Amino acid sequence: MQIATSIIETGRLLLRPFEPGDAESMLRNWIGDPEVQHEYGEPVYDSEEEVMELLRKWTASYAEPEFYRWAMIRREDRECIGQIAFCSVDTRHHFADIEYCVGRSYQGNGYASEALRAVIAYTFSYTSLNRLQAFHRARNQHSARVLQKSGMIYEGTLRQSFYYEDLDEYDDRVYYGICKEEVDRRIPSSPGFPLD
Repeated sequence: MQIATSIIETGRLLLRPFEPGDAESMLRNWIGDPEVQHEYGEPVYDSEEEVMELLRKWTASYAEPEFYRWAMIRREDRECIGQIAFCSVDTRHHFADIEYCVGRSYQGNGYASEALRAVIAYTFSYTSLNRLQAFHRARNQHSARVLQKSGMIYEGTLRQSFYYEDLDEYDDRVYYGICKEEVDRRIPSSPGFPLD
């Protein structure tokens, strides 16, 4: 069963498919910020036109059953403060790699772990996936805390497996995962579930 990106509500966030109207707040809050995009491993966007082109690609991809990408919308002001997505889905072996980013102004407030907990619970309730996994670069301890707070389990480190071209330096990839059978005892709170 694959149902792709549905709307998920949490205490402070609305996780939903991206819309064309998100371009301005995406650019202002995170996708135009070199620091955020560098940590996320994605290019920096300089104009709303560039962001709109990306949004056209993403919105077309929502028709695919294995495309999972949510805008993180703050419920209090409807700002798009980041995103959470499956960067790859292995339907044969029933697992996905998950990634996330949050704008600098909103970091340190628990938004990423709140979103990740909700997506984990959603995944194991509404899809046939049995496992989610993610890695962070060793120097990114903020991301390590997000994964830990979300109930994911440390599984190992691939030493010097990430190369920073701009710095000519290597970093470790630190891997975490969670399986469906573990979710009830590892996810601390129950998020709201998909709205149709």
